[in-house]
Amino acid sequence: MEQKLAGKVALVTGGSRGIGQKIAEELAAHGAKVIVNYVSSPAKAEEVVAGIKQSGGEAVAIQADVSKVAEVESLFKKTLDAYGQLDILVNNAGIIVTKPLAQITEEDFDKQFAINVKGTFFAIQQAALHMKENGRIINFSTSVIGHMLPTYSTYAGTKGAVEQFTRQLAKELGPKGITINAVSPGPVNTELFTVGKTEEQIKAVGSANSFGRLAEPEDISKVVLFLAGPESQWVTGQTLRVNGGFI
Repeated sequence: MEQKLAGKVALVTGGSRGIGQKIAEELAAHGAKVIVNYVSSPAKAEEVVAGIKQSGGEAVAIQADVSKVAEVESLFKKTLDAYGQLDILVNNAGIIVTKPLAQITEEDFDKQFAINVKGTFFAIQQAALHMKENGRIINFSTSVIGHMLPTYSTYAGTKGAVEQFTRQLAKELGPKGITINAVSPGPVNTELFTVGKTEEQIKAVGSANSFGRLAEPEDISKVVLFLAGPESQWVTGQTLRVNGGFI
């Protein structure tokens, strides 16, 4: 396999499961040293790290809650302590609270914005401080379904903010050669999407795109790989809709 990311260090927030796990594995398979960030599942994170090492890659797990700025700063310090540099940041960590408008509490609202928006923003800030030329920042915007289902209102709001960060910061980071883009996936076959849904609901959602199925994590990780690699140098400030033609 081509080692297009050889010599690079990648930090994947929320990298212990789902899309984040697959991204960590994909980047490592192409030569990057990977930080697998997690919040509360050390065993799972270490399992991901062990799998990467077994496949010939290099990785380390680091705990941090990205909703807390002090922990974000510590995460980046530990990344630099481990590998001495940072070249790629994937802001994958995020949560979804699905409730009708009338049932959303202040706690629900604050928790989503703390992780999805504040966590992303301050991770970008740290990356901008520590990345050198040709860095890559990849954010995650809303699944397209977030714009369609009424119970996703606060989640969609958080991801709208992420898209605005992505557009606005492209020019600020451009002089350092850092690109910043967002990936907007369709519904993906992960626990984050499927929990709380019936088989009928999942099948109905999957049938709404061009291929008649939910995306798999590798459908998303391959696009992240492109954005993390040298071929994407002229792509910045963009949100890529990676949704299989989901309408």
